[in-house]
Amino acid sequence: MDQATLTDIIYVTIFVAGALVLGLGPMLIVYLLSSSPRTRQVADRRHQLIECGMEPIGSAWIRFGLVYYLYALLFLVFDVDILFLLPVAVVYNDPAFVVRDLVEIVIFVGILSLAIVYARIKGVFKWEHKSYRCL
Repeated sequence: MDQATLTDIIYVTIFVAGALVLGLGPMLIVYLLSSSPRTRQVADRRHQLIECGMEPIGSAWIRFGLVYYLYALLFLVFDVDILFLLPVAVVYNDPAFVVRDLVEIVIFVGILSLAIVYARIKGVFKWEHKSYRCL
């Protein structure tokens, strides 16, 4: 085996070991440090969805406002925007990057900015307290 292949194998092994430590480590720490693994059965909380030390108030089946869904969509729009602008930032200092490319980027960001204008027109950014009837 040549040196480059051996180096690649070592890097992949370190990456997999790190992923296992970061993935399984928190579960192992909780298992080792928890006082009792069966507190839900001991405290007669078998039907409780989570165990955080606080008594749940009300039903878990509540309505969320549509505004949260719209915020999530806006986040995705601008997350994809950043994803597409990252390669542009890498080649921005390249001499082959001309004014035409800058104009294309401005048009791209302008089209994505229409999502903000649309959300503003639809009233997404207005925080009105809404109360829903519990089921």
